[in-house]
Amino acid sequence: MNRRKFTTGMVAGAITAALAARANATQPAVTGARNVVLVHGLFADGSCWSEVILRLQAAGLNVTSVQNPLTTLPDAVASAQRVLARQDGPTVLVGHSFSGMIVTEAGTNPNVTALVYVAARAPDAEEDYTALAKTFPAPPASAGIVFDGDEGRLTEEAFLRDFAGDLPIAKARELFAVQVPFHKDLLAGKTAHAAWRSKPSFYAVSTQDRTINPGLQRYMAKRMGATTIEIEASHLSLISHPDVITNLIPRAAKQAV
Repeated sequence: MNRRKFTTGMVAGAITAALAARANATQPAVTGARNVVLVHGLFADGSCWSEVILRLQAAGLNVTSVQNPLTTLPDAVASAQRVLARQDGPTVLVGHSFSGMIVTEAGTNPNVTALVYVAARAPDAEEDYTALAKTFPAPPASAGIVFDGDEGRLTEEAFLRDFAGDLPIAKARELFAVQVPFHKDLLAGKTAHAAWRSKPSFYAVSTQDRTINPGLQRYMAKRMGATTIEIEASHLSLISHPDVITNLIPRAAKQAV
């Protein structure tokens, strides 16, 4: 073999190996539960988890993002339960925003071994979440919800300012363009069970949140005895700080077994 080609090949191989090692070093080490089910909330769809999904898959986890129908709470819980039933072992169930209601109810599934709430609702069994939320100052995004008949959505101004306030404006507008309206009946649902009372729970508080009051988030996290982190982020910390959210999930997976 030509010596120059041989030397060049060795150098190229060493560089490739070094880059691969560096990439692997940035991913969280994973032990315990190998499955993660992600659930989205209002004003979004399952693709809002894309940045987190890429990172979890790189860490070797099996990830599924549920497409929440945003119709009624029973419908939404059923959609999550169908995905949970397909998992082949211990599973971390993760919810953002409204889907904390789904995590709280569907988290009783025997496949679920840990719960992660990302700026999410975390009601107790049969609790009126709306009444609970009213004990804290109303977040600005509430004033930006408009209805077309039974379908609700955020105005563009509220979406950009109060929902996705720490994202680049182009990204926020992209997300606004695919906003999924929710049905009014969805907000009337109550959870019959509170999975966080029997499952290890983790909570990521968004300190700059204008969609769910940060004080309310801290209250719910403390009440459930959750392992809690705080992120200087808008309601969409899963997009603006995907590394932080991603790193929390393997911690939940380790606690699950």
